[in-house]
Amino acid sequence: MSQPAVPGHLTSAEPDLSPRQRSVFGALVRLHGRTARPVGSEALARDATLPLSAASLRAALADLEDAGLLERAHAVSGRVPSASGYEYYVRAIVEPEPLPAPLREELDLRLQGSARDVEHLLAEASRLISSFTHQLGLAHAAALEREVLVHLDLERLGASAVRTLVLELESPLAPGELAEVCEVLRERLIGHTLADVRDCMARDPELVRGSASRCVVRAALDQWSAAAPTTLFSAGVSHIAEQPEFMDAGRLGSLLRILEGVAPLDRLMGETVEGQAAVRVAPEAIESLEACSLVSYALAGSMWGAVGVLGPRRMDYARVLSVVDAVGTRVAELLHG
Repeated sequence: MSQPAVPGHLTSAEPDLSPRQRSVFGALVRLHGRTARPVGSEALARDATLPLSAASLRAALADLEDAGLLERAHAVSGRVPSASGYEYYVRAIVEPEPLPAPLREELDLRLQGSARDVEHLLAEASRLISSFTHQLGLAHAAALEREVLVHLDLERLGASAVRTLVLELESPLAPGELAEVCEVLRERLIGHTLADVRDCMARDPELVRGSASRCVVRAALDQWSAAAPTTLFSAGVSHIAEQPEFMDAGRLGSLLRILEGVAPLDRLMGETVEGQAAVRVAPEAIESLEACSLVSYALAGSMWGAVGVLGPRRMDYARVLSVVDAVGTRVAELLHG
């Protein structure tokens, strides 16, 4: 599997383009991004930023195709950027643009309003990303089963971003009884993965020795009877459905089925350097995403998951990378700050 592309992180395999070739390639990527159509030398000749003759443009396009950065959509049509071309574009040309102050303020306000619960926070992150990019916004929460229990409290409400299990007890417990049960559960369960915690609750006789503990353990097992799945939050399906690349019902249907299945999108989103937005063009693990790019940000310092964007290859990478980076950074801060 190829490594995700990050702006400014060039590899030894990058083609050595002349300034002219680089200008022509950048102009073609931007024009194709606006029109979703193959681009020929005639269309590029009308670009005021390229004061080149038609013959010079044709020569530059041929060189870029030979370098593997462009490909022909049809035998007699113009050219479009290849997957390798978009990866080069992200690494060598894209400069993420800072988000305007009003958008940053809106981002912070909306995320702060959902910061008391992890699932609510990630759902809001996916909506924010979709709203700011007009693409499909994604947020991935790692399955609870894989996480280690590091603290345990029994209380009515939590004040920080936590994952909660709401229990309906057979009978109410006094505050002192809750505190006593907490001590027992902490002693037996802290340090285990949550999958092991559930097994301990079902098998450890010490956890059901007292009536109060037995009441809580039974309620927990009733509520937590099956393995918790990995959660993938998505928002903005209408944005991607409006893109020319997905006007075909079959291609759009394949994409929607991937979103319903979660895997392997969750794995691909997390396989990047933590704390940095990165791009996978035409993720090779998913054949039906050949026309797409996945921009993701693995949340730093945790096993919580990632946020990102799924959209057509010709997306506005400068804008999308900035939004995903800003949202991912703030989500990580709220989770662990």
